[in-house]
Amino acid sequence: MAASSDFDPQLLIAHKFPEKIYSYTERDAAIYGLGVGACAKDALDDKELKYVYHPDGQQFIQVLPTFAALFSNDFASEIEHLPGLEYDPRLLLHGHQFIEIYKPLPSNASMVNRASISGLQDKGKAAILEIEILSYEKESGELICMNRMAVYLRGAGGFSKSSQPYSYSKHGTNTASNIGIPKGQPYAIFEECTQPSQALLYRLSGDYNPLHSDPKIAEVAGFSRPILHGLCTLGFAVRAVCNRICGGDQTMVKSISGRFLLHVYPGETLITEMWLDGLRVVYQVKVKERNRTVLSGFVDLNRLVSSSL
Repeated sequence: MAASSDFDPQLLIAHKFPEKIYSYTERDAAIYGLGVGACAKDALDDKELKYVYHPDGQQFIQVLPTFAALFSNDFASEIEHLPGLEYDPRLLLHGHQFIEIYKPLPSNASMVNRASISGLQDKGKAAILEIEILSYEKESGELICMNRMAVYLRGAGGFSKSSQPYSYSKHGTNTASNIGIPKGQPYAIFEECTQPSQALLYRLSGDYNPLHSDPKIAEVAGFSRPILHGLCTLGFAVRAVCNRICGGDQTMVKSISGRFLLHVYPGETLITEMWLDGLRVVYQVKVKERNRTVLSGFVDLNRLVSSSL
């Protein structure tokens, strides 16, 4: 189902999303950490125990930078209400996530999230929509982080009024999702197995899409069983970077880019390969059992540690 004939892209771009408040506690941060595999291999690992426990009390636990992606969850449902853009929500694909961290995420907070349309491209049979979310700490008013998510809307294209396909980007040409993977040997490799219940645990962080829990829904979507959330795989990848490149210091992470390429089944083994290029870590994640690349992107760092491995 394509966009309606009277669809006005400018009206969509000017759309005002409702401001949303996202409040979380140390418990939410700990559940998220467990959901993306923290301490799954070693419950005594001091690089990861801090995400779920602190000897001085839970109010001092630290938060993984990919936790910021949860602030964009509330806006996924808003896409269905955008003016004039018609598509089947069951055919929505999450294509890319970009996160910038301006201040380390506090252990608990209320975030004021303000969203805007940052990109729209007509791909003929589909449309690519980008939404940018700025997150401010409610108490201080400080800007903490920014999310930019790109979704692929099958059936929503074909709305261009001229022979040239419509294309709008608030930030100019966005090539962040098309980073090439180096041909040389990786600087570091991190391998770990997801748990068969990984998606059931991760969904407690707020994404209750039955595709990740209901076998019948997964079958209708063409999968042999429920699949892992893409943002969960991203959490595993960035944890690997923090572990192997940052010496366990997650505050070194400045920005994160992840391009979702293929699904992961809970219980499969993830191999994260990392290449270091200055302050940029280019990575890709492969599923060991199927030898398929499921995620690729980069992590930009504020600084380097003297001994990363």
